Amino acid sequence: MPGGRLYNAPMAEFDVCVRGAGAVGLSAALALARQGLRVALQTGAAPAPSRPDVRAYALNAASVALLASLKVWDALPADARTAVHDMHIEGDALGASLDFSAWSQGVEALAWIVDTAELETALFAAARFAAHLTLTTATEVDASLQVLADGKASAARTQLGVRMPLQSYGQQALAARLLSEHAHGGLARQWFRSPDVLALLPLDRPQAGHGYALVWSLPDERAQALLALPPAQFEAALNDASGGAAGTLRLASERAAWPLALGRAETVCGPGWVLIGDAAHVVHPLAGQGLNLGLGDVTALAEVLAARESWRSPGDMRLLQRYARRRAAPVLAMGQLTDGLLQLFASQQPLLKELRNRGLGLLNQMPPVKRFLAARALDA
Repeated sequence: MPGGRLYNAPMAEFDVCVRGAGAVGLSAALALARQGLRVALQTGAAPAPSRPDVRAYALNAASVALLASLKVWDALPADARTAVHDMHIEGDALGASLDFSAWSQGVEALAWIVDTAELETALFAAARFAAHLTLTTATEVDASLQVLADGKASAARTQLGVRMPLQSYGQQALAARLLSEHAHGGLARQWFRSPDVLALLPLDRPQAGHGYALVWSLPDERAQALLALPPAQFEAALNDASGGAAGTLRLASERAAWPLALGRAETVCGPGWVLIGDAAHVVHPLAGQGLNLGLGDVTALAEVLAARESWRSPGDMRLLQRYARRRAAPVLAMGQLTDGLLQLFASQQPLLKELRNRGLGLLNQMPPVKRFLAARALDA
């Protein structure tokens, strides 16, 4: 049954062991080491050479603030992070659209689009030189608290007997880097349609002012068919789907795809262990909040541990329950929001199609409501 310990060592060599060296795991290791905790980061064996990572993250203000506090944000190359000043969302009917702007929110950016590989490289570089942080390839590390950040297929979570049922959407997210003849101007574009969701996210790679990160959520069969197309035919399909709104788009990278699902672990903590990031929850990428949720976990865990009573060890169950309570509502709300939006826009029922398209248009005429929604996304 779930709830057991991975290790039982009252005089542990480390205070914390973080399993998983992705963006969430690296951030957690850095944040906890900055408190003076003795942290071990399990990096695993050196990965085999693979194709370039074409993914990009959309980071909100809270995530940027965390990365800045870890001295990582300013270490990113200038062209590896691009501010989103405006966002335009379209439905599947003429006039069904919604617009957000950083100016109306009184903020520097609605979000930042960040090159995934560059972010992980910057985080790993910081980890290599961080005080109180030890990188290890050991498969077992003696620590008071095991922080499991090893992804949605977490082997450590399985070892504990914790279930995370996944609801498959029967979709895949297709990603690539693009070049446009037109400057992006810091404008992110998104199309909510049935059966796909298409996002063009401004990113100053591979060319300043003219690059985009593509995230295109499609039914499995359609995604695989697009992956198999020669580049010229794929570009034709993409330009048809975007209607030329961002100019003529050309591939500037290989294409990649991964399956999409919704899931939440049945429990996120136990004596001496805690789940964070994709090991604890996965959501549809249509709102771009996956990594933000994971970094929100990091912030909450770091704050809970920093405020602990002096006599509590980092793996104290009551302490970890505080973290679990703090994260329960935001994670549940984001899962319900992304799933609800997907179900709404995937429906072919004429009444629902009419309501959703009218709703977008009406919402666009309600500035106070738009400001509220944007503010929630900025600090989620």
